[in-house]
Amino acid sequence: METKNEKDNSRFTLTRVFNAPRELVFKAFTEADRMAKWWGPKGSEITIKKLDLRPGGVFHYSMAFGDNTIWGLFIYREIVAPVRLVFVNCFSDKDGNKARSPFHPVWPLEILNTFTFTEQDGKTTLTIIGGPINASQQEVEAFEANIGNLQTGFKGTFDALDEYLATYK
Repeated sequence: METKNEKDNSRFTLTRVFNAPRELVFKAFTEADRMAKWWGPKGSEITIKKLDLRPGGVFHYSMAFGDNTIWGLFIYREIVAPVRLVFVNCFSDKDGNKARSPFHPVWPLEILNTFTFTEQDGKTTLTIIGGPINASQQEVEAFEANIGNLQTGFKGTFDALDEYLATYK
């Protein structure tokens, strides 16, 4: 698995190659029962409250770390199976309302993400481009300062995805 990261004008870009066909990787990102098995940081327990895969639909979930629970929300903008997912990602409360980050007081409220899936020789390359939208300069600076944390978080999450995908070999 190859991973490449870069920072470019308030955008986070990550590329990861998975040893699995595109359709399977796409399903791993779009089906609740599959996401529950690998999404989130290592050591977290994921609970999916809702996955409504359509433009305007949401993926609402929680990540539990012992007694600490963090809620997250995707609001889908575009779904082109199995090629692309575009969504706004934010923290939320348990009712699905957007919320401020529990770990950073000026983290952007909304991050626009584009996930692109390409396949070659039975392997899938996932490219993520994400960055703050509707954000203050202070929020953009907080995002830029935490690119390393994003890279670390996605690496652990995608390592779990690799393990999940290997069960289909």
